[in-house]
Amino acid sequence: MKKSLKFGDFELVWLDGGRFELDGGAMFGVVPKVLWSKKYPSSADNTIPMAAWPLLVKTRDSLILIETGLGNKLTDKQKQIFRVKEQWNLIADLRLLGIKRDDIDYVILTHYDFDHAGGVVTKEDTGALTLTFPRAKHIIQRKEWDDVLNPNKRSLNTFWPINYEVLKKSKNLELVDGDMEVRKGIRVILTGGHNRGFQIVRLASGNTRALHMVDLLPTHAHFNPLWIMAYDNFPLESIAKKEEWEKRGIEEGAWFTFYHDPFVLACKFDQKGNILEKHVDTDITEIVP
Repeated sequence: MKKSLKFGDFELVWLDGGRFELDGGAMFGVVPKVLWSKKYPSSADNTIPMAAWPLLVKTRDSLILIETGLGNKLTDKQKQIFRVKEQWNLIADLRLLGIKRDDIDYVILTHYDFDHAGGVVTKEDTGALTLTFPRAKHIIQRKEWDDVLNPNKRSLNTFWPINYEVLKKSKNLELVDGDMEVRKGIRVILTGGHNRGFQIVRLASGNTRALHMVDLLPTHAHFNPLWIMAYDNFPLESIAKKEEWEKRGIEEGAWFTFYHDPFVLACKFDQKGNILEKHVDTDITEIVP
């Protein structure tokens, strides 16, 4: 069971959405390995460890899940390609918290790449495909959904019908045009960059703030605005939005929470990217507003 971080009226809980490995060069783009390897470990074949941490936000009146992890539908070939090291364990983690699948009120998807949206649809023991969270509204940018349904040659490799056909036919899809407050203190913000319809999540409770920038800031080692992934479809947008929101977050003293980082779950940065405070997989950390 992963640990949580509390601030104000919110509690954040990192859940197991699977662990895998990706090429370090792809994750750090044009940055030479001699530089990024000083901040992030890699294996002899240049792969780096990656996590998928669906983030559960517990408020006084809602249960909100940001991202859904790898899911349980990967084929053996896909597991081999993406070097999956630990399986999706999201439902079991929720069960340990006393939370059932139909207790989740909202699922926020920053984008629909398979490693973020793979858990939207579950393969049941019978082989049937169902919505993992049947009562939840699924919050996605309209631009992203349009691209999911009309993928280009590049996005065909990450927008898989098995991850969206059930949602498409359901009444659970809620498309957003730009910024929107999902619940009090929880806002989705359209940034673009990684994908055309990519959105980040800003959390505010009491005097404390958190920014869930996901693939704009995939790990603590990616702080430099120029250190972006080769996976970004609009790299100049990524750089500009990353710079903008890192600056705002630092000015607010915000926590930067991570989806892909297996080493740091959340941290606070100074202007130069030095970590001032960090939250790792330890006992609950109390944050006083």
